Amino acid sequence: QVQLVESGGGLVQAGGSLRLSCAVSGGTFSNYGMGWFRQAPGKEREFVIGISRIIGSTRYADFVKGRFTISRDNAKNTVYLQMNSLKPEDTAVYYCAATNTVIATTRGAYIYWGQGAQVTVSS
Repeated sequence: QVQLVESGGGLVQAGGSLRLSCAVSGGTFSNYGMGWFRQAPGKEREFVIGISRIIGSTRYADFVKGRFTISRDNAKNTVYLQMNSLKPEDTAVYYCAATNTVIATTRGAYIYWGQGAQVTVSS
């Protein structure tokens, strides 16, 4: 059973930074493309950023361009989301997810999900 566990969420002021981690167990981490999604209250879960399973190429939503980066450490079975220049509208629960495709930007392509980490950005 593949399990994903996020950590690193919390409260930060606007303009600040946070780094989320997602530890993966129960599968071969390097076989999975990884992604981060987020869901704000009353809104649909949306794609934030993703990274491919081998080369480490990335895809990201326009709203995080230049602010968020994703990286992975295949030796530690962990993917990271570095969030800089945070805005109040970034407040959401952030979910880590794994896909058995190379890389994906759609929710339906992801087969394993973490439980979510709350990120709150105060103005």
